[in-house]
Amino acid sequence: MPAMKRKLNEHDVPEGSPTDNVPEEAPKESPKDTNETPASTFASFGLEPRLLRGIRDQRWSSPTLVQAKAIPLALEGKDILARSGTGTGKTAAYLLPILHQIVRRKQRETSALVLVPTKELALQVTKLAQALAAHCGQDVRVQNIAGKESDVVQRAKLADLPHIVVATPARASTNVNNGALSLKNLAHLVVDEGDLVMGYGFEEDLNNIAKTMPKGVQIFLMSATLNTELDTLKGLFCNDPVILALDDPEKNAQLVKQYVIPCGEDEKFLLIYAMFLLKLIKGKTIIFVGDVDRSYRVKLFLEQFGIKSCVLNSELPLTSRLHIVEEFNKNVYDILIASDETEILGTRKTEETETSKPRKKAKLSDKDSGVSRGIDFLNVSCVLNFDMPENYKSYFHRIGRTARAGKSGTAISFLIPKEKYRRHKPTTFAGCEKDEEVLKKIEKHQKEGQKIENYGFDMKRLEPFRYRFADALRAVTKIAIREARIKELRQELLKSEKLSRYFEENPAALSHLRHDQNLNHPARIQAHLKHVPDYLLPGGRKNTQDLGFVGMDKTRPDRFKKGKGKRIVRNRQGKIDPLKTFNARGRGKK
Repeated sequence: MPAMKRKLNEHDVPEGSPTDNVPEEAPKESPKDTNETPASTFASFGLEPRLLRGIRDQRWSSPTLVQAKAIPLALEGKDILARSGTGTGKTAAYLLPILHQIVRRKQRETSALVLVPTKELALQVTKLAQALAAHCGQDVRVQNIAGKESDVVQRAKLADLPHIVVATPARASTNVNNGALSLKNLAHLVVDEGDLVMGYGFEEDLNNIAKTMPKGVQIFLMSATLNTELDTLKGLFCNDPVILALDDPEKNAQLVKQYVIPCGEDEKFLLIYAMFLLKLIKGKTIIFVGDVDRSYRVKLFLEQFGIKSCVLNSELPLTSRLHIVEEFNKNVYDILIASDETEILGTRKTEETETSKPRKKAKLSDKDSGVSRGIDFLNVSCVLNFDMPENYKSYFHRIGRTARAGKSGTAISFLIPKEKYRRHKPTTFAGCEKDEEVLKKIEKHQKEGQKIENYGFDMKRLEPFRYRFADALRAVTKIAIREARIKELRQELLKSEKLSRYFEENPAALSHLRHDQNLNHPARIQAHLKHVPDYLLPGGRKNTQDLGFVGMDKTRPDRFKKGKGKRIVRNRQGKIDPLKTFNARGRGKK
């Protein structure tokens, strides 16, 4: 029996919305950039009681704006295109209506397909779906096929007919082609982070899925931006969706205090040293750098002063990246150094090798993905742009990692003026050449009342620290960076591959894995740099005792006694050996 594509009541008769606060003819666009959440609770949506218990387990008191707007419309069976940033609850906004329909339908079939651009996002969606359906037993089964399992393993997973399948478009398309994934009973299709999905070059896979998909499927298109690529996606799957333009990443910046510090290339390291050692930055911090090499340079530099940090980059195995994010969210690490290249959390390169058919080159000119998008980081106090991003969109996505859920946050950006670019070759980074141009675009796109202020950092007060910072920076050579990358990669591969089965059986052992170990080989760690002498602190030492003048060669009472200060060495014949005899006073006979 084919699955019904729209919500039915217990007598298999189509019914209206379970909520009364949404008009029958919903507007095609929500009120422009409104922040007022409609007064509602999850119970008012008419969701299944078992799902409400799952919601209580998550400790969600009330729906977010996107949930309050999207869930009633989704329960009516409408197609939805929603713009909402990471951390606003859009995953639950589409999962709850889908789970509600699956529980009510009570049929063993694959009725929902969730497409995401990265494996990390796939795991995040899977965990949330399983948590919300924890009290539903076997009525809801979720499978994630975005991982690196073999075709045999994935075929076995899909043969069990899970109700919800979470995958990247490439994986889903491959399994549709080989017959492992059947879409004939599909009732719901979700494309999460739709602009990234198109940006990663999944267009061919999406076309293949659209051709195989039956008619009448409910569509959810979720994205952080509404752009032309999303229009293409909308035309591919749905003609007349309800558009919810709820959350603008640039608008999220209103709760973020934004600062910029113009400085020289080497002064970036001096500033970051002073900020962390003097505790000018408090709380959890994400440091964004331009590439993988820069991430290890910053980590090794901070290690010189005993400052612990962990690195998140595209070289690390998937399981290590997921564990780092999870531990950072649990406050195990305070400093996360993220290399925000386009593929740090995207796995486009891997996906291309996993499918045999050729595909178009991914459009990665708009480098606003990576750590700045998709993954949800919790309770971040400060975002530090060690290297400025290449465009203003990436800037707003980066600073969107802080000031979440109504909390305030700080964003500090280091800016290299043109006259200071390439003045210190050991620390030069090519991506900083257009910092001033990017800053102008960022200022142009700021919302009313928001601006980037000059931090007003007095660099003269850091002069006493220069010799210490320069000593540490010299120790971080290119060889040290290369060795550090190899060392950490070897460690993480060992943890992720050889011990993966052990950790599945003993999950508590994961707590003993740390990602902020010293990677000091062959960089020389200098223990004295950990401590800041009081005389170097701004204002100097306050409780200093005046000892007066102390002479360099204070006269001892016995200094001029006869024989003192002389060392006489005689040879075998008893004669004084002039070459081995030393007169400390420097006068008289030798």
